[in-house]
Amino acid sequence: MNASKLLTVGLVQHACSASRNKNLERSQSGIRQAAADGARLVLLQELHTAVYFCQTEDPRAFAMAETVPGPTTGLLGKLAKELAIVIIGSVFEKCAAGFFYNTAVVLNPDGKLAGSYRKTHIPDDPGYSEKFYFTPGNRGIKAIDTPVGRLGVLVCWDQWYPEAARLMALDGAQLLLYPSALGWDAGDRADQRDQQLEAWITVQRGHAIANQLPVLCCNRTGTELAADDSGADIEFWGSSFACGPQGEMLARAGNADQVLLADVDLSRNAELDRVWPFFRDRRTDLYGDLVKRHRKRS
Repeated sequence: MNASKLLTVGLVQHACSASRNKNLERSQSGIRQAAADGARLVLLQELHTAVYFCQTEDPRAFAMAETVPGPTTGLLGKLAKELAIVIIGSVFEKCAAGFFYNTAVVLNPDGKLAGSYRKTHIPDDPGYSEKFYFTPGNRGIKAIDTPVGRLGVLVCWDQWYPEAARLMALDGAQLLLYPSALGWDAGDRADQRDQQLEAWITVQRGHAIANQLPVLCCNRTGTELAADDSGADIEFWGSSFACGPQGEMLARAGNADQVLLADVDLSRNAELDRVWPFFRDRRTDLYGDLVKRHRKRS
């Protein structure tokens, strides 16, 4: 039996406004609270410095993009060093002319950038016009080493894809982390809302079980109105959560600004791998068709 490797983690979910400074103040306040309560790793929500501008297609929004390293990584790096913690933030990244990414950044306790991940799966749905803004990630699906563990950081829409979670596990991730921005359309019925929220939670608990890894999901909250008065308003459902490697719920937030704490035992990953040897029994010789793009017509 491995000795317990408990890691206290914090998830900071909050509503966002048009003020970058106020949004960063909320994020920083949550980070400080989590650290004061013992968190050694803090996860922020997707695009936490701004309103969710992807509700509409507006070329003016590109003015918000920044480089990595840049202002946000600099600010979060200073805070990570001051508090001696790992921070995972989110940046609308400007890379080159015409190339912009939805990027998760990881800051080490020394204040330096440990690595970054560019969102790979890009949605294009009513209220989520992300293909207008973001180029699909071009750096592959690779885990990032930090002093608290090897992190499998993915972003929002990536969380629906078992392939992404499995690739992170195969690359040695000890923890899966998903900064997110998901919510209900203003016209969704109550039963649809329940189904969508439960589907979101269930699929990520499934990633935890199938890969025998803890999962952290940090989702934004608050209602944001579409800038073009189209009625495509989104009520972000919050509900950030942490679950263990058998999908067991460790902590779950409500639908309001909240700093959520959980204790994650990283030693259980290896223990479960011996009891439920999912990776040993994989039949990789039969999985060639997984690279096919669409399902067979019935």
